[in-house]
Amino acid sequence: MFSPEAFALAEGLVSSAYVSQGSQACARRGKLLTTLLSERRLPRAGWDDKSIEALIAELAAMDSNNFLDNVGVGEREARVHSRLVARRHYHLAHGVGRSGDVAAEQPKAAGSSLIVKLTNLLVADALKIAGMADAGPALVLPLATGMTLTLTLLAIKKFRPATARKVVWLRLDQKTCVKAVLSAGYELIVVEPRIVVGDQLETDVDAVERAVVETCGGAANVACVVTSTSGFAPRACDDVVAVAKACARLDVGHVINNAYGVQSKARSMYTLVPVRTHRRGERRSLLRTFPGGRVSPPRVPRFQSPPATPFNSI
Repeated sequence: MFSPEAFALAEGLVSSAYVSQGSQACARRGKLLTTLLSERRLPRAGWDDKSIEALIAELAAMDSNNFLDNVGVGEREARVHSRLVARRHYHLAHGVGRSGDVAAEQPKAAGSSLIVKLTNLLVADALKIAGMADAGPALVLPLATGMTLTLTLLAIKKFRPATARKVVWLRLDQKTCVKAVLSAGYELIVVEPRIVVGDQLETDVDAVERAVVETCGGAANVACVVTSTSGFAPRACDDVVAVAKACARLDVGHVINNAYGVQSKARSMYTLVPVRTHRRGERRSLLRTFPGGRVSPPRVPRFQSPPATPFNSI
């Protein structure tokens, strides 16, 4: 709110030395924003709460529902009746996207639109820091694991034959995947894990291949195989690399439920890369998805060494 002219006028009320100190403090916070907008990645040092709240207040002031002397009566005008709710949400009331494009800018909410753009950029940078150096652009959506899987399975239909009505799922004692498969209109084929060390349950890759070939009657009847990178003991996380190779040989899709996987870089993040290249004209059958992310075709493998600094220390 303080412009250079305002600071100059303030010196007529308060000692210029003190005003100068305040001006420098404001300029430092302004530089944080300038750096964020120019680098478009997570800052090396986290912001203090005051700087974060100041930025949110500035962004909220850019939305039309917070304009001075503005009466919002038109289309896409945000209106909040409860003052308590408005304060709780920093007076941000506009949604994201527009009809047909969830990533589109809001015409009357420049501040909210900027928040969305920055959020996508910062999340993409966080994924790269976590080990997924080959990740593309990120799109953050207000979806939990179940709805994310459902939308992914629905999107896979255009990549698979019309006869592909089955989903092979490596059993995990959680209802989310089951509900997602059934909600997307597929038939669920369950593959049990196997005991290999003590009472630990691990991925039975041979059983996955038998399910596709024998139980389902071939790859043409299978939309994808669904694996998970986290679970509850004694269930170990799936061997996603071995399953991906099997899916590549069988020419079926592969969806990885990577909920909670970002925080487990050693077991999960460094294995979530395509396992082969594709010749020209060949079906791109390997698909991957991450919570809040999007379906993307595989790229050329590019394995990266883990960063020297642990993710939880950044």
